[in-house]
Amino acid sequence: MATATASSLDVAPLGLDQSFGAMVSGLTREQLREEPIRKALFDLWIDKGVILFRGDTSAEMHVELSRCFGELEPHPFPESAEPGLPELVKIKYYPEDGTCYDVGGEQRGGWLPWHSDLIYTDRINRGGILRPVQLPQELGHTGFIDQIAAWDRLPQALKDRIEGLHIVYVVDMDFSRHPFVHSGEVRCLRMAKSGTAIARRMWTYPRVVHPAVFTQAETGRKVLNVSPGFAEGILEMGGPDGDVLLREVIAHCTEPATAHFHQWRQGDMVLWDNWRVLHCATGVPTEQTRVMQRTTIKGDYALGRKLDGAAATDFDV
Repeated sequence: MATATASSLDVAPLGLDQSFGAMVSGLTREQLREEPIRKALFDLWIDKGVILFRGDTSAEMHVELSRCFGELEPHPFPESAEPGLPELVKIKYYPEDGTCYDVGGEQRGGWLPWHSDLIYTDRINRGGILRPVQLPQELGHTGFIDQIAAWDRLPQALKDRIEGLHIVYVVDMDFSRHPFVHSGEVRCLRMAKSGTAIARRMWTYPRVVHPAVFTQAETGRKVLNVSPGFAEGILEMGGPDGDVLLREVIAHCTEPATAHFHQWRQGDMVLWDNWRVLHCATGVPTEQTRVMQRTTIKGDYALGRKLDGAAATDFDV
């Protein structure tokens, strides 16, 4: 049953099996001018981590709604920018130009493993809102996993071992080379033009370090801060022992039964808290097209650093 948390704010659960996530229906740009509405939306985001919006999903609403949750920033890779719309990133797969993988014997365009956005920088963005522009006929789903719930269900022995450690992350646009991506056999068949341009510069970017566990400032809840995508290992435990521990933790936090996979339809927008929610993309059949736009909500939880010890700065491009 839908309930109202503020004047005319219609909120319902996102799914039947997950404790995280919520759906807000019928929100208008006029409502965004009301401070109680903006506060209710922010509080709901902190509580639930993921919000599905259904209603006004114009580009203008996309940007204005995103600003309810923080200042917006451009993506650090200029190849990802949407021409003429600096607040928006284009996430796309075209049959003639897009990254393709063989994932367990199936060819998928635009496939992405579980990861946190910009985890390979020392300042992780706060979140973002994703909106479809052109959807495929099949697949194209986005998965979400709550890392607060992941910490809560982690066995105590693993909590004791991982807390206080740090994970090293590196820029690499070829996910088939990521050692902690658990999706069976993964092989890169083709890199998108934009990904190829970034890959040519990959060795110029510094490795970065983030804590494996941190505390959500607003609630005091602990967050398992581990991204399988872009992870290179445990800083304090380089070598096989660290790799075994990290794989064990990742196996627990990416259990399929704990994930919510959103099946997109036109008119959807999804906001997620990038500091506590992993996401992935199922990809699409290689002959189909998928085009999405995303905002990037600025933030810095002030716990990341460059591995070389340099002071935290904006990610240089």
